[in-house]
Amino acid sequence: MAVQKEIDYAIEYGDLEITGGLSVFSEEFDGAYAYDGEDLGVSYTPDKSEFVLWAPTAAEARLLLYEAWDSTVGECHAMIKEDRGVWRLALAGNLAGKLYTYKVLIGSQWNEAADPYARAVSVNGDRGAVLDMAHTSPERWTDEKPPLAHPLDAVIYEVHVRDLTIHPLSGVQHKGTYTGACEAGTTGPDGIPTGMDYIAGLGVTHVQLLPVYDYATESVDERSPLERYNWGYDPKNYNVPEGSYSLDPYDPAVRIRELKVLIQSYHDQGLRVIMDVVYNHVYDGYRANLAKLVPGYYMRHKADGSLSNGSGCGNDTASERRMMRKLIVDSVLYWAREYRMDGFRFDLMGLLDLDTMNEIRSRLQKLDPSFVLLGEGWVMHTELAPEHRADQSNAFRLPGIGQFNDNLRDALKGSTFAEKEPGFAGGQSGFEQDIRRGIAGAIAYNDQTKGFALEPVQSVAYVEAHDNHTLWDKLALTNAHEDENRRKRRQLLASAVVMTSQGMAFLHAGQEFFRTKSGDHNSYMSPDPVNWMDWSLCAREQDAVQYMRQLIRLRKAHPAFRMRTAEQIQASLVFEQAVDGCIAFTLRNHANNDPCRDIFVVHNARTQPVTVNIPLPGVWSVLFGLGNHGAFDRLRGSRLEVHGLSSVVLGAASHTGFYPA
Repeated sequence: MAVQKEIDYAIEYGDLEITGGLSVFSEEFDGAYAYDGEDLGVSYTPDKSEFVLWAPTAAEARLLLYEAWDSTVGECHAMIKEDRGVWRLALAGNLAGKLYTYKVLIGSQWNEAADPYARAVSVNGDRGAVLDMAHTSPERWTDEKPPLAHPLDAVIYEVHVRDLTIHPLSGVQHKGTYTGACEAGTTGPDGIPTGMDYIAGLGVTHVQLLPVYDYATESVDERSPLERYNWGYDPKNYNVPEGSYSLDPYDPAVRIRELKVLIQSYHDQGLRVIMDVVYNHVYDGYRANLAKLVPGYYMRHKADGSLSNGSGCGNDTASERRMMRKLIVDSVLYWAREYRMDGFRFDLMGLLDLDTMNEIRSRLQKLDPSFVLLGEGWVMHTELAPEHRADQSNAFRLPGIGQFNDNLRDALKGSTFAEKEPGFAGGQSGFEQDIRRGIAGAIAYNDQTKGFALEPVQSVAYVEAHDNHTLWDKLALTNAHEDENRRKRRQLLASAVVMTSQGMAFLHAGQEFFRTKSGDHNSYMSPDPVNWMDWSLCAREQDAVQYMRQLIRLRKAHPAFRMRTAEQIQASLVFEQAVDGCIAFTLRNHANNDPCRDIFVVHNARTQPVTVNIPLPGVWSVLFGLGNHGAFDRLRGSRLEVHGLSSVVLGAASHTGFYPA
């Protein structure tokens, strides 16, 4: 029965005579047709352009050239079939500015689609564009990047291009665009810096951009980009920037140049750039370019022939197949080389396979060992054997790739799926051990404190992201009985736990000034007033912004919070005795070559003050905890009294008695 099913699928997705009887779902198909050439797509010179397509199930393939995005008739050229399912055509002359598609005969049906390897497209991405990519680089375009010794030194700030500038008081001229997102000198209410300058002023090391590849027209029409909003997690053209953020989406070169200007501008401000990529699904498993050109091949299917849907978006890509893996790896390397991206965040990484992710890591580290790789390693169902999935359960087979630590997130914030359940920051006891796991970087710290990570670089410490409720909105649900000032202290406490945890540190844009989405837990297509960064709110909450700046400075100044190995953490991190609702730990003996001999950290989630014993002798000074959100009353001898809902960090340079410096 299974064999008959496979044959039925093969007939549906192509003529078996074309493939020598091999089904697109078989391993033998990959063995016979997988292509490892580096020339897929279009290669341009002023004298000729060569088009190369992989379409082994096609009986015929044609290239269609168009003069404009809305031309109704294209100039048709037959392509020549080569080995391993490759079709090729070289055309003489300067084709720069021409638009193109491929048309393939699958069984008795002709399908027209954009090139999966297109590097430039027309408005709304329905046609590829022939471009001289050398002419898309801005005047200032350098290989120089802000220094980064190790991925664990990253402090990541996640932001959406449109959210950053679209607020009426952002002070940005070109709101909602790549150009606006890198305007310098912009100010908002009370003269506060906004946009790029604001981010740089926080002190973070990396800006993580929500999807900037070309996404589906059904989400945002590039011809009228402000009519609808979307995060962009619905890929259309993997290797092209999204046009709705461009000042001119009709000119294929403009969006490319604008994104490069943004990246260069951020680099010049000392900020590296991480790209949020979505290779686990496409916007439509049947209508996408991949599905039209080699039907069935690129998608996972259930036994009944329907599409696998672990993504919840209608389809899962089959990354385990050699040409889907090649497409993903080639795409990542292209963004790294052509756009000089500094890292990648993989959406729903747990749906991708281990071999694909490890090949990406290996290839990128050969380019630059400081590349930051992180992903959502959620354990999800998909039509791929569990032992092959790049999720948290297999983290021991994914060295060097960070995974979002949802255990720490939910321990701090409360359950994502039970919106009124509080976490540690909300005053709920019982989460202390989960907090310790997160602080230890999710490693196997000891028999009681174990996480998913082999090494701390695999743990991304965070409490909120674009998904789900912001922390402020979650606290409004879990702690509705409390006034705003108390809830603000709870949020600051949660951020302090994140910034003093081992692993990579991750912040959601606006977390530092109590960003709200008016209770919307899934704002992927909600209007701008729900999603924008509210610069009026930021201006009112400058004390909280300064608190975050101090936390970031603390983390960057003290490598003890960024230990490189599990062995270092086991040797230098000691959890100290504390009452329920309070976490205390020391980082000892110049951990990771820290300038302080010892560091003592206390996070008090109780509303009442807590007195803790300082466990080591020393000349102690306050590294963090002063200001309008002061964390303690007294540092006397060997005892420290910490305010309710506060964090304090002390440092000792020597072991010569108990007294404050």
